[in-house]
Amino acid sequence: WMSSCESIAAVLFDLDGVLYVGDRPVAGCREAIAWFQAAGIPHLFVTNTTSKPREGLVSKLAGFGIEVEASKILTPPVAARRWLEANVRGAVALFVPEATRVEFEGLPLLADDAQTGAGAVVIGDLASKWDFATLNRAFRLLMSEPRPVLVALGMTRYWRTASGLQLDVAPFVVALEHATGREAKVLGKPAAPFFEVALSLLGSAAASTVMVGDDIRGDVGAAQALGMPAVLVRTGKFEPGDLGLGIEPDAVIDSIADFPRWWQQCASS
Repeated sequence: WMSSCESIAAVLFDLDGVLYVGDRPVAGCREAIAWFQAAGIPHLFVTNTTSKPREGLVSKLAGFGIEVEASKILTPPVAARRWLEANVRGAVALFVPEATRVEFEGLPLLADDAQTGAGAVVIGDLASKWDFATLNRAFRLLMSEPRPVLVALGMTRYWRTASGLQLDVAPFVVALEHATGREAKVLGKPAAPFFEVALSLLGSAAASTVMVGDDIRGDVGAAQALGMPAVLVRTGKFEPGDLGLGIEPDAVIDSIADFPRWWQQCASS
C-alpha cells in the first residue's frame, strides 16, 4: 500500500485484464466503475486494444453493464491518428483489423496491395491475420524510398484470451525494426507519449493520477516512469512472478472490485 496517497485525484483504467478477460467480465467491475462515476472522480480508460474501434469497446462495456462514452476511451489508433495528422505527409499503410480502420477515416490511405509509396506504416494487432506475405509487405514498404515512418500501436508483448496467452503487436514490430534497422514511433503503452495524451485529456498531473492495470511492465512500470503511482491487479495476465521482476507497484489488489475500497482508504490516510 502506498505510504501517502492523499494527492491522488484521477484514475487511468486499463480495460482487458482489469475490467474483463476476453469476453468475460471480472466480478465486481460494473459496481467498481459505477462507484467512480457516481463520485465524479475524473477517469479515463486507456487500452492497447487495436482489434476494436472505440465504439466497439463502448458496446462491449455496455454488455457488462458499464456505460461509457467513446470520448472517455483512449486507444493507440486514436493517439496515432492525432500524431499522423500533425507529423506525416503522404499515404498511410494500415496493418490493423478491418474494424479499427474507422479510426483512420479521412486520412490518405495506401491501397492494400501497394508495396511502395507509404508515408507511414502503421502496425496493430492483426492476430491470426498475420502471415509471411503480410509481414513481408510491411517490410517492403518500410524499405522503399523515401523511407516511411514505422508507427506501432503500442508495444504489448502478449495478452490473455479465453483460450490462453496470445501474441500481441510488439513481436511483429520488433521483427520489422530488426529487419529494417528502423526504430518504431510507439503510440500506445508503454510509451510515454501515450500516457501524456491521457493526462492532457484528463487535465491531470502525473503525480495525482493513478494507473490501474494487469501488466507489470506496460501498465505499472511505464506509468511509474512518468511519476504516476500504479496499482497492479491480480487478474488478466498477472503472474505471481511479476512481483519479482524489480518493478514495485504502489499497491497490489486482487481485482478491480477492491479498488474503490483502496481509494477510500487513500483519501482518509
